[in-house]
Amino acid sequence: MYRKRSQGWAKHLDFIMLDLVCLNLSLFMAYVMRHGFGVLYAHVTYRNMAVVLSLIAVVLMIFSEMFKNVLKRGYLVEAAMTLKQVCLVELCATFYLFSVREGSSFSRTVMYLTGLFYGILGYFTRILWKTFLKRKAREKGKRTLLVLTTKDLAAAVLDNIRNQTYENLRILGVVLLDENRTEGKIAGIPVVADRGTVLEYVRRECVDEVFLDIPEGMEQPTQLLEHFSEMGVIVHVKLLDGDRTVNRRQLVERFGNYTVMTTSINYATNGQMFLKRMLDIAGGLVGTLFTLILALFLAPIIKLKSPGPLFFVQERVGQNGRRFKMYKFRSMYRDAEERKAELMDKNKVKDGFMFKLDEDPRIIGSRLLPDGTYKKGIGNFIRDWSLDEFPQFINVLKGDMSLVGTRPPTVAEWEKYEFRHMARLAAKPGITGLWQVSGRSGITDFEEVVKLDMKYISEWSFGMDLKILAKTVKAVVAKSGAM
Repeated sequence: MYRKRSQGWAKHLDFIMLDLVCLNLSLFMAYVMRHGFGVLYAHVTYRNMAVVLSLIAVVLMIFSEMFKNVLKRGYLVEAAMTLKQVCLVELCATFYLFSVREGSSFSRTVMYLTGLFYGILGYFTRILWKTFLKRKAREKGKRTLLVLTTKDLAAAVLDNIRNQTYENLRILGVVLLDENRTEGKIAGIPVVADRGTVLEYVRRECVDEVFLDIPEGMEQPTQLLEHFSEMGVIVHVKLLDGDRTVNRRQLVERFGNYTVMTTSINYATNGQMFLKRMLDIAGGLVGTLFTLILALFLAPIIKLKSPGPLFFVQERVGQNGRRFKMYKFRSMYRDAEERKAELMDKNKVKDGFMFKLDEDPRIIGSRLLPDGTYKKGIGNFIRDWSLDEFPQFINVLKGDMSLVGTRPPTVAEWEKYEFRHMARLAAKPGITGLWQVSGRSGITDFEEVVKLDMKYISEWSFGMDLKILAKTVKAVVAKSGAM
C-alpha cells in the first residue's frame, strides 16, 4: 500500500518528536528566566500548559501538513513555516488560557519568551535534522527502487533520482528495456535484469517501487506495468501519455525533477499512517506486557509437556517480500516443521499456499486414541485461545508487523505465489485482519483469502482498523462466554 511520499510520513514522526522537545525546552527556559530555577511542573497551571502546548503542536503539525516537502524547502521557506507554527501554537495557547480562565495565573512574559525560543530552536533543529536526513538518504535508503529505462537514458535518470530525490530510497538496480543485458553497472548501479527476467527478479527480491522512464515514441511496456501493479509494487511512470497507464489508484506528483503518474493499489495520508503507527505502538506495549505475564504461566507447562524453547521463531515474509523473524508461544512439538511434509497430503488448503489441519498430531499433548478419536492437549488450548499469537506484539513494536493487516506467509508458501498473490503483501502483515473477523476464518480456498486481503488493502482506512480490532475483541469475548 502506497504511503503518499510527498508528505514523508516516516520522517514526519521524527520532526514531530524533535519539535516537541524544542517546544518543551523553550517553555522551561522561559519559565527559568521569569521565575528562576524551580520545578516547572510543580505549578498546576504551567503543568497543564506544558501538556496542552504539546497537544496543540502535534495536532497543528499533522493536520496542517507542516512538514510536507520539508526536505526540499529552502532556508527562507523553512523560516516562514517555523514562524507560522509558532504563531498558531501561541494563538491556540492564548485561546486555551482564556477559555479556562487561567490567563491571570500564567505569565505573559513566559508566553512571549516561549514563542521566541521555540522559533529559534525549532528553526535550527529542522535545518540540522534535514541535513542529517539528506546525508543518510544518500548513503542507504529505507525503501527500495528498481529503475526501468533504456541504455541511452539510464545514466541521466539514475543521476537525477540520486541528486533530486531526498526520500530514503535505495536504488536496487536498473533494467534496460532495449538490451538483453543482465550484468555490469551504469553510474555505479548494477544492471540486474532485462525485459524477459524483470518479473522474476521483482518476485524474488525486496522491491518496493518501480520507476519507468522511456524515450518518447517508444511503446510503454503496459503488460509489465500491469504485472507490477498486480503484485502490489508501487509504479511510477514518467508522464508521456496518461491514458495508457494502468487503471489503479493514481496521482500526479514530483519524482526528482520529473512529473510522474504514480500507480498503486491504495495510498494513505501522512496523518493516517501516523495514527496507525501510534495505535500499533500503544497496542504493542499493552500486548507485550500481557505476553510477559502469560510467559510466567505457560513456560513451566510447555517445558513440562515438551522440553525445549518457550518461543517458536519462524522466518516469515512481510511487506513487499521483506523477511523477518515472527515469534509465537510454542504450541507444537519441536519436530513439528520436519513432520509437516508428512502431513501435507491432509492439508485442507489446496496447492499448499497455506497449511490447515483439523486434527494436528504435532500439537503438544494431542494424540489419536485407539478408536480413532482425536484427544486435545495443552497445545490445543493455547491455539484455541490464540495465546500463541501474543509474542507477535513484539513484532508489532519492532515494526515488522501491525495490529491489523494480512497474515504473513512462510517462505515455502511465498515461493509458490503467482503474480496476483503478491499483492496481499503490499501492506504490512498483521496479528488480526479482515478475513479473520469476517466469519470466514475457516475458509480453505486460498483465492478467497487473497480476495479478502485485497479488499482490506484497497479499502483501507484507520476507521477500518478500529472496526476490525473491535470485532476481534468481540470474537474473543464471545468465545470466552461459550467456553
